[in-house]
Amino acid sequence: MGFFDKIKSGLTKTREAMSSSVGSLFMAFSGPDDDFFDELEESLILADLGVETSVKAVDELRDHVKSKRLKDAEEIRQELKGILVDMLTIGEQELNLASAPAIILVIGVNGVGKTTTIGKMANLLKNQGKSVLLCAADTFRAAAADQLEIWANRSGVPIVRQDEGADPASVVYDAISAAHARGCDVILCDTAGRLHNKQNLMNELNKISRIIERELPGSSRETLLVLDGTTGQNGLLQAKQFQQAAGLTGIVLTKLDGTAKGGIVISVADSMGIPVKFIGVGEQIDDLMAFQAREFVDALF
Repeated sequence: MGFFDKIKSGLTKTREAMSSSVGSLFMAFSGPDDDFFDELEESLILADLGVETSVKAVDELRDHVKSKRLKDAEEIRQELKGILVDMLTIGEQELNLASAPAIILVIGVNGVGKTTTIGKMANLLKNQGKSVLLCAADTFRAAAADQLEIWANRSGVPIVRQDEGADPASVVYDAISAAHARGCDVILCDTAGRLHNKQNLMNELNKISRIIERELPGSSRETLLVLDGTTGQNGLLQAKQFQQAAGLTGIVLTKLDGTAKGGIVISVADSMGIPVKFIGVGEQIDDLMAFQAREFVDALF
């Protein structure tokens, strides 16, 4: 099953919302009047694109319809799809792995699939010919390192870990030392999803950042936020909080399993200017795919 088919399957809930509201709106299309645009805006909000993004998309569509003198329903629908693709096509969607070792911090709240995503990403990078090292810097969640070690074994890559409760920055330091010694291309680093409060989380991530800057000055670095596709608008709130705490370079959208409300990713990408880099479309080790905006939007419709 290819990217399009897996996304189409995973976006069932969002697509049903789109087809029942947006689809029926275009089927009953009688002209691009104010009522049409108002109803379209409401339909996009119901499809989990968020108020701000929905208003922006419809305002842009109004301008395009007027400037291009579009009258046909299908032409206007294709124009809307193009606007949503543009909203998703921002920033650098490829991973920055120019230096060796490059480091990828994977962050997000507990339960979104961070550890699973890291295991799948390790497998993906290994298949691209990269030598990968996993770093178990989530030392707060019970058995987090054990779970990551299972994925390390599945992917056939080494892992650096310490005991539960160890200093996460210390684990990162050890991983950087090991990567230098082994000549690794990429360090994939798991982090705690939640500490006692937001300030503790920021302090921990800042401490890890200082270690990276000291030990890998000028290195290629990614900070990827894993978002659970079922969380809807809560995903935007999570993205804003982690952007403040860590500075994000990309989004990984997970759990598109047929019940997801994946439209939120358009809202996050557009309102925060953060590119979507990967999408998780299943439980298998090869079910992590590079994000493709056009196919994502096609699947939505």
